[in-house]
Amino acid sequence: MSASVYVQQWTQRPVREILAGMVGTFALIPEVIAFSYIAGVSPAVSLFASFVISVSIAIFGGRPGMISGAAGSVALVVAPLVHQHGIEYMLLATLLAGVLQVIFGLCRLQAVMRFVSSEVRTGFVNALAIMIFSAQVPQMLGVSWHTHMLILLGLVIIYLLPKITEAIPSPLVCIILLTTLTMFYPMPIRTIADLGELPTGLPHFTLPHVPMTFETLEIVFPYALAMAAVGLLESLMTATVVDDLTDTHSLKQRECTGLGISNILVGLFGGIAGCGMIGQTVGNLRYGGRGRLSTFTAGAFLLLLMVALHKWVARVPMAALVAIMVMVSISTFSWGSLKDLTRHPKLSSLVMIVTVIIVVLTHDLAAGVVVGVLLSGVFFAWRTSRLVHVTHKETGERLTYSVSGQVFFASASLLSDEIDFNTSAKTVTIDLTHAHFWDITSVEELEKIIEKLHGRGKEVEVLGLNQAKHSIITDQSDHDVLQTQD
Repeated sequence: MSASVYVQQWTQRPVREILAGMVGTFALIPEVIAFSYIAGVSPAVSLFASFVISVSIAIFGGRPGMISGAAGSVALVVAPLVHQHGIEYMLLATLLAGVLQVIFGLCRLQAVMRFVSSEVRTGFVNALAIMIFSAQVPQMLGVSWHTHMLILLGLVIIYLLPKITEAIPSPLVCIILLTTLTMFYPMPIRTIADLGELPTGLPHFTLPHVPMTFETLEIVFPYALAMAAVGLLESLMTATVVDDLTDTHSLKQRECTGLGISNILVGLFGGIAGCGMIGQTVGNLRYGGRGRLSTFTAGAFLLLLMVALHKWVARVPMAALVAIMVMVSISTFSWGSLKDLTRHPKLSSLVMIVTVIIVVLTHDLAAGVVVGVLLSGVFFAWRTSRLVHVTHKETGERLTYSVSGQVFFASASLLSDEIDFNTSAKTVTIDLTHAHFWDITSVEELEKIIEKLHGRGKEVEVLGLNQAKHSIITDQSDHDVLQTQD
């Protein structure tokens, strides 16, 4: 990226960018605070994280206009670590996750996103929605009827207000109205103050106070790896959404390293790892945010509001956050995918379902994606293997086999199955003009066929070899017969 392009991303339409970023802040506040109790940390941890990530990713990231913060997907991953070992271990996991993301970016592993199929992405999103909703269930059990009433009222506000006006985000109105109601009419309910202290000043530099031993690394590394993978996956998916909506291209590698740097800084300032946030990003775009200034403003304005209004924020009822997270889970779930189950190929639908099941059962978003990608690969290989066709024609003492299609590990055996090793023909010709060999397994299978035919006294000719399509054969094999080329 040239310096002039980078500067333009900061200076284009500054007034609109700042206003869009401020709207993005209001969209961040309720969800970030709600995600903090999912992770089991105080709101200050998530708020500081969102401030640091937004400011840092605006500088180092590769996708202008994208809002990043303490997201629910990462909160879900790290929650067990916080509950079992405490926040200090979470800070170390955040630092390590950032380092891993920088390494992934330097190794250009963002290209792995190409192997994440649409059905896997849908399964990831649906599983995330289910997990967010299930995290709200404990907040709705064993509570007073006042809490249930406030949750219902919050949902009514969230869904009905946009039909009247979209000038102010409905989740923010939900928080304001429910907080005002509980202030004038005190009720036996939980508030944000019950989660922990809100920030009253700027974040300060800190290091995790944990024993630096291999035992600690064994505890933290699996969570750090999952956080890094899930964070990158959601960020890259969000970046792709922005690319599509703006008809522009982003620097995915820079987004990886930028997110890693941001999470390292987050860990050093006592926050929880984060990533791109799809809902807030779409809202930022809708209000005109396209550059880095809107992302920066979202984080800076967030800190300003928290420091100035922390006493009021502490009085927000938990019921408001539950209502918001229920809305988030409902809007996150891809409801169209249920209809697609009957319209899409069965194997594609199975990949999506398995991805959801793995994530929900293991509470590991990264594991679900990995299983989904592997399953997609297996199904793709199985479908592609059926595209190999072998025909034969016998003329006098010559038997000619014509091979067409893609020959690789999953289809190589089909080629061998079609060869008649006991033929009475003296010469066997294998025509590869319309075939493409892709791997060593297919080359070895061809060599075995030739050796078996030679063992039975047959003369073998291989036709149609060329450097463009069959270089792997000529590179990997020194068999004499493979030198017979057309």
